[in-house]
Amino acid sequence: MSASVIIIGPAHPLRGGLASFNERLARQFMEEGFDTSIYTFALQYPSFLFPGTTQYSTEPQPKNISIKVCINSINPFNWIYVGLTLKKIRPKLIVVRYWLPFMGPCLGTILRIVRFNKYTKIICIADNVIPHEKRPGDTAFTRYFTKAIDGFVTMSDKVLQDLKQFTQKPAVKVVHPLYDNFGSIVPTNEARVHLHLPEHEKIVLFFGFIRAYKGLDILLQAMHEPAIQQANIKLLIAGEFYEDSQKYDAIIQNLALQPQLYLRTAFIPDSEVKYYLSAADFVIQPYKNATQSGVTPLAYHFEKPMLVTNVGGLPDLVPHLKAGIITEPNPEAIAAGIIQLYTLGESYFLPQLREEKKKYSWAQLSNALLQLSKN
Repeated sequence: MSASVIIIGPAHPLRGGLASFNERLARQFMEEGFDTSIYTFALQYPSFLFPGTTQYSTEPQPKNISIKVCINSINPFNWIYVGLTLKKIRPKLIVVRYWLPFMGPCLGTILRIVRFNKYTKIICIADNVIPHEKRPGDTAFTRYFTKAIDGFVTMSDKVLQDLKQFTQKPAVKVVHPLYDNFGSIVPTNEARVHLHLPEHEKIVLFFGFIRAYKGLDILLQAMHEPAIQQANIKLLIAGEFYEDSQKYDAIIQNLALQPQLYLRTAFIPDSEVKYYLSAADFVIQPYKNATQSGVTPLAYHFEKPMLVTNVGGLPDLVPHLKAGIITEPNPEAIAAGIIQLYTLGESYFLPQLREEKKKYSWAQLSNALLQLSKN
């Protein structure tokens, strides 16, 4: 029987970037000959902690991936049961996602129990160690979790540094692999027809869940800058609000931005992602702070030059004047950056963006995880 790998984290029927990532990573391990399954949440968040409309996907379950829906994030009896089950199964490797301290008690307890088999290696992919939105207990929960781990993979230098506040266990940085599981590039005009957008306008894209740290308010203010208005550039906002939309509605109304915007502020199903990325001229990430972003590898896959702000790990992923533009996180700088993107044009960036894109392989991530498990 082939060696077994178990991934612990979001997966179908849960939705979102973490679920897509875990399912794609499972396929990578399967391609390499590992017997692979995902253990996901029957209850991920209590409803009062979840800011969106629903935690669940309407997409069909991914084919040929074993997904066990069994973890309850708030039930300690469940943690013990799952821990004992995994301890008995004795997988060679458990890969666990860590993105929110709230998950520390649940995942930390499960993994402590698994460790009693003195066989399974436990490697964490740490998306965030210090969260964007702080809550009581964050530090204690993360410290509890990290003690159950053998090694860590991060996808930005910022998280790698943050991790040192909690543990000195082995840790390596691997760039976020390409999201190549959302389909192929669609011709721009075809994508725009599909989304009922004008075929010949200048359109930039803000994509993903809308949260305060992602800086959509700054981007909206940038859209009011005279240079943007004179160039008749439009903004497509595609993603669900994960906070109250009133702040953004007020900016749109006060600056009379409605004619410049295409608002698609509902959850974007996986099957529609390719149309949004393909319809845009450029992808704009106006973040106020960041570790890394799943939108960046998505833009690389669909070969869209980007504007990112000079915060966190974003500049490391988007070489300036090669894969895109780096600006400061303020409206004037972002507006100037958007104008520069159009002045240089897509063809200026594409050769260098395609070269940069080659770094973002799933094999690189699976290899790092396996190497850490051998330490």
